[in-house]
Amino acid sequence: MRRSCTSLRAIWTRAARGLLDCIVVDRTLVIIKPDGVERGLVGEILARFERKLLTIELAEMRHLERAVVERHYSEHVGKPFYEPTVEFMTSGPVMVVVLKGPLDTWKIVRSLVGVTNAADAAAGTIRGDFGIVTSRNLVHASDSAESALREIGIFFPHLA
Repeated sequence: MRRSCTSLRAIWTRAARGLLDCIVVDRTLVIIKPDGVERGLVGEILARFERKLLTIELAEMRHLERAVVERHYSEHVGKPFYEPTVEFMTSGPVMVVVLKGPLDTWKIVRSLVGVTNAADAAAGTIRGDFGIVTSRNLVHASDSAESALREIGIFFPHLA
């Protein structure tokens, strides 16, 4: 029985033994923060995603404007970490990345990144291996499919 591959987000791909299979393609946003760029970890971090067979659809090194960061973190306005986070994210260059993979790619990325607090992050995760403190935790990763769509629209409107 041949399955149809009709979703706008679905593509044909080679599966095991050269057979064709249809998978749904999902996108998510990752930002390698100023500490990750400054410490020279961009290549290592991106390599971890690629080893998990995620595809880098688009990546740009940017120095973020305050207005963009404020929009990105708008749900945190009024929280004690909001202003320090905005200051940090505008303090140096970042690598903004759209990753592509199977359904729920954002979950795969979050598991590779590790929990927010580096002290609690498991060994083998990006934050567990390289993180030092929560406020400088190397990577932002979308926390849901809805957040991924919203965030990609902020940084790459032509992909939204």
